[in-house]
Amino acid sequence: MAALAVNGGVKLVGPATHTEAYLGSKPVKETRALLSELCRQFYTLGWVSGTGGSITIKVHDDSIPKPHQLILMSPSGVQKERMEPEDMYVISGNGSILFSPSPKPYPHKPPKCSDCAPLFMKAYEMRDAGAVIHSHGMESCLVTMLNPMSKEFRITHMEMIKGIKGHGYYDELVVPIIENTAYENELTDSLAKAIQAYPKTTAVLVRNHGIYIWGDSWISAKTQAECYHYLFDAAIKLHQLGIDWSTPNHGPIQNGKGTSGRNGNLNMSTNALTADSNYNSNLLPRCIVLDIEGTTTPISFVMEVLFPYARDNVGRHLSATYDTAETQDDIKLLRAQVQDDLQQGVIGAVPLPSDDAGKEEVIAALVTNVDAMIKADRKITALKQLQGHIWRTGFESHELEGVVFDDVPEALVKWDALGIKVYIYSSGSRLAQRLIFGNSNYGNLRKYLSGFFDTAVGNKRETQSYVEISQSVGVDKPSEILFVTDVYQEATAAKAAGLEVVISVRPGNGPLPENHGFRTVNSFSEI
Repeated sequence: MAALAVNGGVKLVGPATHTEAYLGSKPVKETRALLSELCRQFYTLGWVSGTGGSITIKVHDDSIPKPHQLILMSPSGVQKERMEPEDMYVISGNGSILFSPSPKPYPHKPPKCSDCAPLFMKAYEMRDAGAVIHSHGMESCLVTMLNPMSKEFRITHMEMIKGIKGHGYYDELVVPIIENTAYENELTDSLAKAIQAYPKTTAVLVRNHGIYIWGDSWISAKTQAECYHYLFDAAIKLHQLGIDWSTPNHGPIQNGKGTSGRNGNLNMSTNALTADSNYNSNLLPRCIVLDIEGTTTPISFVMEVLFPYARDNVGRHLSATYDTAETQDDIKLLRAQVQDDLQQGVIGAVPLPSDDAGKEEVIAALVTNVDAMIKADRKITALKQLQGHIWRTGFESHELEGVVFDDVPEALVKWDALGIKVYIYSSGSRLAQRLIFGNSNYGNLRKYLSGFFDTAVGNKRETQSYVEISQSVGVDKPSEILFVTDVYQEATAAKAAGLEVVISVRPGNGPLPENHGFRTVNSFSEI
């Protein structure tokens, strides 16, 4: 184990896996790339922020017995979201460092193997793990504080328990809790004792710190990590509701176990969550409603990627799906819209032939009308519904990927931890909204969103639309909702409905009127 504290140099002695050729082989390169990718993904989840947390994966190679497979490990004290494949340490099965990354210029610190290395090695040795994740996710820290005297976390009758190896819905999941220490490596003995005492567990919680999770492979470890964090988050929220998560019927928490209702220890948790934001919990909004274009997402993505994709693929989409019920419904809506446009003298509208004219003629006329609608950036349901269906095909084929600003994922995680519900209100269809956030450049962000509103609730520049939203999200008064948009007219309409409003100022957004009277933010970190 002492070898893990040594840094620098490449060791090229020993078995075939230690040779320079093997260190540069495809399995090693692919695992390096995977590790850096997971570092970025786990950073967006809040698991490895502030240089905390770490990940390690064994290089899978069927020709090599698992105990002798190489181990890749992320370094310590570095920005995990900026890790590149060449930044990873390569370690032998017995713990010797075979490859250390090269130092980087100031302000980077000299490379150092993960402080978690001795604990990772215990999981490899005692459980024959294929990957280990050390997360500092807030929920894994807070859940150990719900009962400071407890040495275990227990939960049952939750669907996500099925994602933990060896467990089913009716089983009780038990995760041991060990006490934190000043230095990470001092946890090694406690972790080993917990692993030995709980043969069924695939994780160990560290109080006021985080969690270690392992699996037979990186997929198993990642899947279980997601399920553990979900269950911890559920327990925290059930605690806030005064509901016992550890019993099959999930009834009210009894006084002997904790506080029933919304008072008592809940205030401590809320204060801990809000202290970092310098907010009084009474001043936090209950809901946040976000616009997309120019707020969560660059206008350029919508105008230069989504719109052209929809415009260029209208004909192909309609031809391929013409006889489906979904597309026939789209055509019905478009017929009604085009008829209204012709009566209103809208520029670009052309008559649509009857179905008897044939599929090709109908599609050609539809393409002409839709092209004019897109160029005019019209906020109408018929267009938005069709665009959503076209974009769905693009996202499913991976021709499209949603884009959000870099500060958005972290804010969503923070608001979720604070118990604030977040909704989307956009002129794009609800389907399009789900596609953007479900397939974003930061992965699936939909789990942080409570719902989606589109023009079916009303025009975004009309006050009544925000009245409808206020009545739909379960608040007692509109002022408990914060609406964030980049459009002054939308801000004015929302304010008239009683909502709190912030205007988003992003690169590429249009100018605002002088003395508009609204607070502005350049990043969600300012909210």
